[in-house]
Amino acid sequence: MHAEEVLATTRSVRRRLDLTRPVDVADVRACLELAVQAPTGAGRQHWRWIVVTDGGLRSAIGKVYRAAFEQRYPPDVTDPVVPPRDMVSARYLAEHLGQVPVLVVPCLSLPNGLSAGNQAGTWGSLLPAAWSYMLAARARGLATAWTSVHLDREAEVAALLRLPGHVRQGALIPTAYPIGGEFRPARRGPLDDVIHIDGWNET
Repeated sequence: MHAEEVLATTRSVRRRLDLTRPVDVADVRACLELAVQAPTGAGRQHWRWIVVTDGGLRSAIGKVYRAAFEQRYPPDVTDPVVPPRDMVSARYLAEHLGQVPVLVVPCLSLPNGLSAGNQAGTWGSLLPAAWSYMLAARARGLATAWTSVHLDREAEVAALLRLPGHVRQGALIPTAYPIGGEFRPARRGPLDDVIHIDGWNET
């Protein structure tokens, strides 16, 4: 698969995750081998990767995730920011997350804790690697989704994963084989609406 195709068609897959087909952990490891080639601030490699395959643990994480999702998005409330179609797929993922074959939780090991100031450099040393994992998975025929709803209850998931106190979670990436055909580029607004050359330009 050409690099441009991988970049254009790697998307958050929610309703098309195959909940019944196992994923070989060796494939996940291969994706993570590429993920840790991502750039980091000052060359720091504070990332840690929790790969969850145990059915009971996945189910427990799924229950926490669903509770966090329903607290943020009650069933009888619509969110004006989230399109209805996207909310339907997000709710589906919340209901089935615990059944996804593999959950990958990218984390940072921060012995000195999170800084009180700007944290862009801190998380910028993890999130590109998490995205690289998703790209590598796409190239291998796997589907993933980017989500962080569980961070509303981060401590509960940390307890399930037995994370030390200095380890913080950055996202949760369900990983499975996709159901159905190919993926198209996502719906996005025109680039001219968001690009500014040589500083901020009001149009």
